[in-house]
Amino acid sequence: MSPRIQYSNNDVDLLAKIMKAEALGEGEEGMLLVGNVVVNRVVANCDVFKNTRNISEVVYQKNAFSGVGQPLFNAPVNAKERELALKNINGYRNSPATNALWFKNPGRNVSCPQKFYGSLSGRYKNHCFYSPGSNLKCDL
Repeated sequence: MSPRIQYSNNDVDLLAKIMKAEALGEGEEGMLLVGNVVVNRVVANCDVFKNTRNISEVVYQKNAFSGVGQPLFNAPVNAKERELALKNINGYRNSPATNALWFKNPGRNVSCPQKFYGSLSGRYKNHCFYSPGSNLKCDL
């Protein structure tokens, strides 16, 4: 399988760091779903993602991810975390994040709002995932 996006070794580490910082407590699948959103943002050609063409631009986009700069984000990644990041880069996509460009964690036992930046596509553990409407034509 060919990669879904172009990447460097630094990109793999950066993707692994944001996946860990945002969803470590939700296991491998939770981390993969967050990675799904990051890679989708690299691919997307719509909305605020028109000028984000690599992992670094996506991760460091202003106000994009609350995990940036947190202790987990700044910690080194291990081989398993890198493996998960590469799985996303190589095309892994799964519901509810298949076409999601946003996610939020409203907290335990709190319903997902139907609208965030997009429309609710589903929930995995504490994270709600949102896909763009068909009017945005994001080419995902």
